[in-house]
Amino acid sequence: MITAHFLPADITVKVEPGTTIHDAARRAGILIEAPCNGAGQCGKCAVLVPTYQLGQLVLHDPSYEIDSLTSQLLACHTELVGDVTITVPQLKENGLVVVGTGISRAVARAPYITREFVSERGETLVRGGDEVLAVEPGDSTGIHVGMIFDIGTTTLVAALIDLHTGQEIASASALNPQSLHAQDVLSRIRFASTPEGLDQLQSELLFVLNGLTDKVCAVAGIERERVFEVIFSGNTCMLHLASGVDPSPLGKIPFTPSITGGFHLSSEQIGLHIAPKGIVYLPHIISAYVGADISVGILAADLNRLSGVSLFIDIGTNGELALAVDGVLTASATAAGPAFEGMNISCGMRAADGAVERVSFKPGGAIEIGIIGETEPVGICGSGLMDLVAMLIKEKIIAKSGRFATPEDTPVQLLERLEGEGAGRLFRIAPQVSLTQKDVRQVQLAKGAIRAGIELLLNRAGVASAQLDRILIAGSFGYHLSEESLLILGLLPPDAVGKISFLGNTSRSGGELLLLNSHLRDELAEIVSQVTSVELAVDPAFERVFVEAMKF
Repeated sequence: MITAHFLPADITVKVEPGTTIHDAARRAGILIEAPCNGAGQCGKCAVLVPTYQLGQLVLHDPSYEIDSLTSQLLACHTELVGDVTITVPQLKENGLVVVGTGISRAVARAPYITREFVSERGETLVRGGDEVLAVEPGDSTGIHVGMIFDIGTTTLVAALIDLHTGQEIASASALNPQSLHAQDVLSRIRFASTPEGLDQLQSELLFVLNGLTDKVCAVAGIERERVFEVIFSGNTCMLHLASGVDPSPLGKIPFTPSITGGFHLSSEQIGLHIAPKGIVYLPHIISAYVGADISVGILAADLNRLSGVSLFIDIGTNGELALAVDGVLTASATAAGPAFEGMNISCGMRAADGAVERVSFKPGGAIEIGIIGETEPVGICGSGLMDLVAMLIKEKIIAKSGRFATPEDTPVQLLERLEGEGAGRLFRIAPQVSLTQKDVRQVQLAKGAIRAGIELLLNRAGVASAQLDRILIAGSFGYHLSEESLLILGLLPPDAVGKISFLGNTSRSGGELLLLNSHLRDELAEIVSQVTSVELAVDPAFERVFVEAMKF
């Protein structure tokens, strides 16, 4: 056995020779961010080792010397063959930006949880449907609250809602801790394919959800034991993981979910710290890759009641699509990958302090950038990445094929920002922030997947893009995008000009509808039963359409 000593935690673990630093860290309980789950694709698991100890390692990826004493290398691609001291850089993602609100239809309030004061007994009965969940002393009917959790692949949003008024009392958000191990849905399914992996992902998620519960209840001055119902909204994989259900069937044909929603679970069974007899409602899902976040989004946007042709898109690692033709619904999803979340990008980061979130070019070659937290730029998040690539396409610095222009074809006012040669060429917008040729390819893959999904869904419905009446962009990430960038990139068809609306977090607002009016749960079940689900992964035309859709 050999020794791995991790700093700054000062934890030592014994492992067998040939163990990667990434696996040694997991055994030691050390968190090293690895959103690609150790596939060597994201470049985010960089650690530092003394240069003189490189002989104690087998490097499957080049090391990068920080100075004469310290080298940086990827934890997932470095094996230990001798005793090594490893420094893990600390995560710094302050000011994570998450959109917690979204468009929602009006609704009459008829919550599932009711409170009745029985004056002759001096007690309040708390009911969930017909079942009495608790008997509280005195008249506690004035305390009538519920919660929604939007469990996103990358971020979490918690909202405490007054069931009397329908108003939000308090809200909070956080990073989904699962994203530090596996960024996209497929990686997370693989991670949770063992009982140990599933237990780790669920327990880490519940730890953060309970922290958010404590936070919103403290703000409101309400004991968490007064919360009797919570709505979990999220994609199909997230609901499996939150419930502790093996998601592995989602990762193989015929892509069959183990849970389909439309029922309650005991909060005690899940491990959510609310009322002792609290319950958690899982909304109906559409398919393995079109989950409750989309079904409740359809409800919030009233998509099934709109006349004409409507396209609903949640742009993210798992790009989900719903097409409504006079209320007739077809839905699908396409694996866009983590580039839109800033992962697999050389200078990519999540939408937190220091992230470039907006990019525009001014006459004379000046570049104007918007930075979250108004601090020095240290990386670029998804919205900034899409702006930057779009502006470079507009200036003809990036060709239709995705390749950078040669120096002689680059506008002279921007030439000094173009560095390197061939495949190593990059465009720099700040001292620590640049765009590489590989980054451009990641954007092409992500946008190509979503555009291909749009084209195939339209084809399935026999509808041309010119017939679209409206395009509804849902989700926290989508809310920060600009129409101009979406059109220049070609993520949306050119017929989308003037038809785009940004709805915000409809996963959260749709979940709120179900919390406030239990009758809508039956309506949602009816909507879901009438949706035609299309699996693009097995469509023989997908590869051809995808390759064409990658072009700018």
